[in-house]
Amino acid sequence: MKLELPAGDFRAYLFDCDGTIVDSMPLHYLAWKQALGEYGCPFDEQLFYSWGGKPTNVIVSTLNEMHGLHMPVEQVAHHKEELYFELLSTLKPIPEVVEIIEAEHGRIPFAVVSGGRRSSVTRSLNTIGLLDKFNTIVSADDYLHGKPAPDCFLIAAERLGIPPANCLVFEDTGIGIEAATAAGMAHVRVPAPWERN
Repeated sequence: MKLELPAGDFRAYLFDCDGTIVDSMPLHYLAWKQALGEYGCPFDEQLFYSWGGKPTNVIVSTLNEMHGLHMPVEQVAHHKEELYFELLSTLKPIPEVVEIIEAEHGRIPFAVVSGGRRSSVTRSLNTIGLLDKFNTIVSADDYLHGKPAPDCFLIAAERLGIPPANCLVFEDTGIGIEAATAAGMAHVRVPAPWERN
């Protein structure tokens, strides 16, 4: 699999983290299943993937509403992250994206723009040895409105000092691509795990 980059004057690359740089979505799903299972809360795998990019707290709150549950949002979100950290030793990068990062690093600035918490993003990137490649990290801790709102990508562009039109976004989810488009940015879609095999 080779990623096709669109034509354009791109002066910054903005990367989602989970499912884009790191093949972490299957691990996140395992962590979710375990954390939610303690409350008898179902979480269908297709729904999980369709919600890729949603902040952890939002996922717990939405599941509470859907199933009439009263799971403690912050507690469940924190527990899910801890369970994910326990699986980090098995984390692998997505080679086609890492190839682009290695080839372009130092030529233009990079940002990571994630719906995940900063602690999760930094630990994931550290595990695969790429944390030092990024000029800034925008995580769920940095904005109010998550993807598909454009806020996270606009913050990243502002921090890098690059106009949105000159930023290229690498994303694996529909809501991430919606957010990039809303920010006025071109995008590259990173295929899901089952599409890459």
